[in-house]
Amino acid sequence: MQRYSTARYVCNQIVRNQTHIKTTLDQRLRPPCDVFINHRGIDTKRNVAGLLYDHLRRLGFSPFLDSKNMKPGDKLFDKIDVAIHKCKIGVAVFSPQYCDSYFCLHELALMMECKKKVIPIFVDVKPSELRVKDDGICPTKDLNRFQLALEEAKYTVGLTLDTLTGDWPEFLDSASDAVIKNLLEVEREKYLLKKKQKYYN
Repeated sequence: MQRYSTARYVCNQIVRNQTHIKTTLDQRLRPPCDVFINHRGIDTKRNVAGLLYDHLRRLGFSPFLDSKNMKPGDKLFDKIDVAIHKCKIGVAVFSPQYCDSYFCLHELALMMECKKKVIPIFVDVKPSELRVKDDGICPTKDLNRFQLALEEAKYTVGLTLDTLTGDWPEFLDSASDAVIKNLLEVEREKYLLKKKQKYYN
C-alpha cells in the first residue's frame, strides 16, 4: 500500500511539472497582443467590448481586454502600458461615461503617443459629445495629453452603434473587418520598412 501511494505521488508530481513547463512555454511562445481594446467597463464590458474580444479570439487573434487578460494582483499601469506598447493596433470604444475615466483617457493618449492605428467605435454617443472634464484633480499635463488624443480620435473614421436599435451581428462583422484590414496594413507597412532598411544597409 505504501509503495502504491509513493508511486502515485511521484506520477502526480511528474504530471504537475509537465503541466507547469507546458504552461510556461505557452506563455513565452504566445504571440504579442494584436489588438488592444480600450473601453469604459461600466458601459461596454458586458456587451460591445466583451463581444468584440470573444469574436476576435474565435477568429484566431490575440486581443487584450483588462477583465480577460489581467488577474488579481496585477498592477494596472504596468500590465496595460506593456500591452499597449506591444499591440499592433488599438480599438477605442467610446461610450457615454468614457471621459469620466482617467484610465480610459490615459490608455487612449498612450496609444496615440505610440503612433498606434486606432479604430474608434462610438457606442450610444456622438463624437461631438466627448469632452475631457477638468475635475481639478487631474494634472494639467495629463489634461492636455487627453485632449490631444481625444481630438485625434474624434477625427478618425470609425464605427457607430446604437445598442438599442443596432444590428449586433452586422456590427461585429464590420468591427472585425476593420480590425483585420488595419492589421494587414500595419503588417504591410512593417514589411516595407524592413525591406527599405535592408536595401539601405
